[in-house]
Amino acid sequence: MSSVPLVDPMLARCKVPHGFGVRGSVAPEGCLRPRQVHGATVVRAEEWRASHPEPEADAVVASRPGAVVGVVTADCVPILLAASEGAGVAAVHAGWRGLALGVVRAGVAALARSAGPGAPGVVAAIGPHIGACCYEVDAPVLDAIRAELGTAALASATPVRTDHWMLDLGALAALALERAGVPRASIGTAAARCTACDRERFHSYRRDGARAGRLVHFVAVPCPSGGNRAEA
Repeated sequence: MSSVPLVDPMLARCKVPHGFGVRGSVAPEGCLRPRQVHGATVVRAEEWRASHPEPEADAVVASRPGAVVGVVTADCVPILLAASEGAGVAAVHAGWRGLALGVVRAGVAALARSAGPGAPGVVAAIGPHIGACCYEVDAPVLDAIRAELGTAALASATPVRTDHWMLDLGALAALALERAGVPRASIGTAAARCTACDRERFHSYRRDGARAGRLVHFVAVPCPSGGNRAEA
């Protein structure tokens, strides 16, 4: 089984080094990852060392050429973002709690600020996460997400029994990206595989419980010369 991270054509066309983790894959040396808490806080990589070696956050942005940032998941949705000409990047960890708290909206807004007022639009890629085939939730979860994303979120929920739905987190992430201003045509889903279904390639907390491993996802700010150390 290959341990090469998955790539998305949306980011590859922008020449943005990145990778969505599979079993056995690792992020490049120097990748900055926050201590994730299922919230909506965003941290800037350029301010990282001065404040705390591992801040609590669920999104991290960078604008310095060569900087590498990342998040880990084991069913939640990893989202990698880039200003479409490489002016900045961001990695976002979006579980249902993060989606309900607006982590996608916060991550896109922080990237736009970091890339500067003259930066072009944002492109995004959604990585491996638990699919609607395997992810059952109850009414409090759906209500919390609907409070952030509105009734359009209900299109991503399929009822299976009283007050329980199969939920499409990837579709909700795409909806959150669109609400944050990223056009649907700029959202890549080539790496959006179900982590729970594919035991050989992916870790899954819903499938394996507390013994589940974690998948590491990363994205890097391109270097002007075209070279970049962020190659898995």
